[in-house]
Amino acid sequence: MPATPPPPPLTTAAGVPAKGPLNALENASSAAILRILRVTLHTGFAILLAVALVRMLMAGGPLRWVWAGAAVVLAAVYLAGTVLEKRHAEGRVAFNPRRYGLLWLALVTALWVFLLAGSADFAWLAFPIFFLHLHLLPRRAALLTIALMTLAVIASQWAVSGMPVPHAAAVVGPLLGAIFSVITGLAYAALYREAENQRRAADELRRTREELARSQHEAGMLAERERLAREIHDTLAQGLSSIVLLGRAAGQSLADGDTVTASSRLELVQQTAADNLAEARSFVRGLSSPQLEGTSLVEALRRLCAATETGAAASGLPLRCRLEVDGEARDMPQPLRVALLRAAQASLANVREHARAANAVVTLAFLGTGVTIDIYDDGTGFDPSTADGAAHAPDGSGFGLRSVRERVAALNGSLTVESAPGEGTVVGIRLPLDGPHA
Repeated sequence: MPATPPPPPLTTAAGVPAKGPLNALENASSAAILRILRVTLHTGFAILLAVALVRMLMAGGPLRWVWAGAAVVLAAVYLAGTVLEKRHAEGRVAFNPRRYGLLWLALVTALWVFLLAGSADFAWLAFPIFFLHLHLLPRRAALLTIALMTLAVIASQWAVSGMPVPHAAAVVGPLLGAIFSVITGLAYAALYREAENQRRAADELRRTREELARSQHEAGMLAERERLAREIHDTLAQGLSSIVLLGRAAGQSLADGDTVTASSRLELVQQTAADNLAEARSFVRGLSSPQLEGTSLVEALRRLCAATETGAAASGLPLRCRLEVDGEARDMPQPLRVALLRAAQASLANVREHARAANAVVTLAFLGTGVTIDIYDDGTGFDPSTADGAAHAPDGSGFGLRSVRERVAALNGSLTVESAPGEGTVVGIRLPLDGPHA
């Protein structure tokens, strides 16, 4: 319950004392000024009380020990209020003394009036007590009590002088002191409010930054989940699907007694499993597709077409797949090469599993500032407006087109799908070569 309680220390949203540039800035500016004013006020109160007590004891008198005891009580009450308030503001005690602030102020003022009645030397204690009234009382009530206390100081000085009328110094001195105290107190109150506003703004800024960091973390987690879903679909899931189809075809060949065909298909199962294992290891290490390591995109696409044709034949599907290249092949950043390869893998997997096509053509074209890849098939076709809905199929199928779309969008590219039932399908992708990933 001091006249100038310290501003609560900066804390984070979790209640932990904050550290950082904002806290350091506040400590270096308004909080430092408030701390100096607090120390000056409490020191001034102690000095004025001690000087008045010493002067009273030196003057003698039959009741001097009564007034000395009252001065000690005033010092104890003042010290108890300031210490309790400081510890509560620092969070060191749970007891909140602010609810007893008015009672504490009344007790301090009453003790001062009692001491003033015994010795005019205690009159100058009125000036630090003015700050108590300005801080704990409403402004009008504080100004009224300060005016009454000023009149009491003037009266005590008049009584000590023994003159029939108070001289000018006895009136002007207390009035100027009161005016100065009021102005200083109001300035302190404005500075205190500004410090509180800065503290609240700093707390709000910290909360905003924490919420932003949390939302960015959640967005990053969602983006990473989407990336993992695309990678799993375009690598592991497709490889496992091929193994299942080839295993079924090999089993059927064994059932028909065609061991040669069954052996060939089992070899394809082993090769597909080995490729899938390499993809899985590369995926765990966060590397690019092993199909692009040590080779060009054109060669990787050519091998993909051959593998698609071989896998379809092993499953009993008469699918022919070929690669066409338009323009002069150029070096591309790894993200673009991976995206184009994954798009071709996903599209050809859909052709092999769903289109029942006889022919598929992959066209890679270099067009100055961009590169395009078109995957065409003459299969059954579908309604493009329902393609994204398939991504939510119960068995997890249908994710491929959405995966390709997300990959292309991440690289500032475009994807188009042209198809109709019974008319085949063309998936067209364009990626810029002069974008941020180039």
